[in-house]
Amino acid sequence: MHKLRGLYAITPEQPDGAGLLRDVEAALAGGCRIVQYRDKISAMPEQVARAHALRALTRRFDACLLINDDLALTRLVDADGTHLGSDDGNLAAARAILGPEKILGASCYADFSAAQSAAAAGADYIAFGAVYPSPTKPLAARATVDLFLQAKTALTVPTCAIGGITLANAAPLIAAGADLLAVITDLFNAPDIAARAAAYQRLFEEAQS
Repeated sequence: MHKLRGLYAITPEQPDGAGLLRDVEAALAGGCRIVQYRDKISAMPEQVARAHALRALTRRFDACLLINDDLALTRLVDADGTHLGSDDGNLAAARAILGPEKILGASCYADFSAAQSAAAAGADYIAFGAVYPSPTKPLAARATVDLFLQAKTALTVPTCAIGGITLANAAPLIAAGADLLAVITDLFNAPDIAARAAAYQRLFEEAQS
């Protein structure tokens, strides 16, 4: 299984499939090694085509591809795993479908008891957020830095911070114990996506030094 630490690129809603692949390739070139394909607007044939293309691209960079909320698509393209929200299915059932080798991520928002339950059900990482106001989900519940500190002592699985993360506000989350930083807007809207990805990866390297 891939190491669950570092920048976690979540794909933006992008009508241009070729443009999406170029942007993800730039993030991978910058050192990102975990990508989640999230697509709420494309028709299913387009989602399948994009997922296959992203699978080939991430393999080229020895990177991990997760699919948002779709176990069938995960299996179809042999992605590395699935990320599920609280309303997107039973985690224990998803683990049984995926098998032990695939990655299962779970959104737990600001609910620590849900995180404990998700870990017990077989989740490989827990996502807390929104940690900051999010342009993607402006009404999302706010998760505090304390959740990551608590997770370090009470959970054995990695944690992921999501929501409104930028290069300027990311360091305190890593310091508090976040293993993954899930980023959409600040990464894919950057003037140089590869450079922005590299800058995020440096934050993790500096935290370990």
